[in-house]
Amino acid sequence: MPSPTALCIAGPTAAGKTALALALAERVPAEIISVDSAMVYRGLDIGTAKPSREVLAQVPHHLIDIRDPQQSYSAGEFRDDALALIGQIQAAGRLPLLVGGTLLYFRALMRGLAALPTADPGLRAALDARGETEGWPALHAELAEVDPHAAARIAPTDRQRIQRALEVHAITGRPISELQRLNPPAPQIRFVGFALLTMNREALYARIAERFDQMLDRGLLEEVRALRALPGMHAGLPAARAVGYRQLWAHLDGACTLAEARARAITATRRYAKRQLTWLRAESGFQRLEEQGPPAALDAVRRQLAGTGALDALSGSSG
Repeated sequence: MPSPTALCIAGPTAAGKTALALALAERVPAEIISVDSAMVYRGLDIGTAKPSREVLAQVPHHLIDIRDPQQSYSAGEFRDDALALIGQIQAAGRLPLLVGGTLLYFRALMRGLAALPTADPGLRAALDARGETEGWPALHAELAEVDPHAAARIAPTDRQRIQRALEVHAITGRPISELQRLNPPAPQIRFVGFALLTMNREALYARIAERFDQMLDRGLLEEVRALRALPGMHAGLPAARAVGYRQLWAHLDGACTLAEARARAITATRRYAKRQLTWLRAESGFQRLEEQGPPAALDAVRRQLAGTGALDALSGSSG
């Protein structure tokens, strides 16, 4: 049996990845696997631009609304889930279509991840308590002593990654940077990757600002308020730290005005998009669809797929 083929569509936030995926799914029997670290959480709907109920009914989607916001979801868990889904979708005669902008998830899927220990709730609680009393820069300095390579790429205020790096070192006695270099073999899957870079940077930034204002109009602040009211929720959880949610949470804490929160959220989203663009332009596993409109991008994807022979194995494919 030939190796499964999976189509990957990556791109910066607000670049039109979902529209391209849906257009392709109208022509090829496909199921979409979300590659988005925020869409996995129930209740994070408006701020993640989660597909509507109509869209979800139109095309099967996976890895959306699979965790409560009080829970966590790791890149390793995504990899395991995505690999299982790719096999199931291909066995059903359909194309696995991975769509999103969480590039760590794509990297974990296509290149593998080191086997790291699972989270230790007690140890994390202790590190959180120290971070609150001593400050996260102090814990970052501690990390620099035991794992200078990790500390060099982690900001002194990046609570989540400092905590994880110290946790791994405490559990294993080895630096997380060392363990991350020990990747398992890549999966036996043919990945056909496209980076959707269809707008110049200024146009993309304008779209980001416009989209965030639309989210506010649709009730994003109320969504964050409802999230804060859930039992067990706090600002340090991954769901609460998603871009847009983090800034509005701070506003509801009284740390800034709504106008300031809006400006900070837009700035954070732009910076995130810039990092995504930088990563994708340097990533060899993705063919760049740069400055192409949706019809041209769709044609390029279909031509590439046809050239691999992947469409021949699909049930009901129109080619």
